[in-house]
Amino acid sequence: MHVRTFSHVRTLLVGAALAAVVVALSACGGDSNANSVSTQSLQHQADLYAIDQIERKWHKSISRKDIDLMMTLWAQNGTFTVGPGQTLTGKDQIRRFWVNDVFPKTPPWVLDTPAYKIRETVSGDKGTLYFECDHIDLKTRKVIAVTASDMQVTRIDGRWVITNDVGSTPTLSD
Repeated sequence: MHVRTFSHVRTLLVGAALAAVVVALSACGGDSNANSVSTQSLQHQADLYAIDQIERKWHKSISRKDIDLMMTLWAQNGTFTVGPGQTLTGKDQIRRFWVNDVFPKTPPWVLDTPAYKIRETVSGDKGTLYFECDHIDLKTRKVIAVTASDMQVTRIDGRWVITNDVGSTPTLSD
């Protein structure tokens, strides 16, 4: 009878584990370019989803008059053009605008964006987001205003935030 020592058993186990890793890597490594393209595609889709969440949180924060949620969407040095010649710079100015000029003056409403009025792009850590908002009066259930936001967004510390937003009132074209 042959007696195996602990070091023999350990050597066999390490060898078996290494063989399993080599087999797994060789099975996956057949087309590393395809894996890279697949990973890039998944990242692109994840980035578009994260950018889309800005629009959702934007509407949620305005509908609920939730200034804290609104401010999570902005870069520290973000800019917000609210009218011709009226550009706010930095979170403090943007916060004051929402708190003093928008939230207290708006009736109870819900904001909605039809899916066909949303456009997102992404390239690396930069992207764009455009959407139009239908402002719906809760009492009459009628659209009382339509606004648009044309944003530049950036990934900062792993989070997508607004770096520049130009607000407007969209017009119908022929």
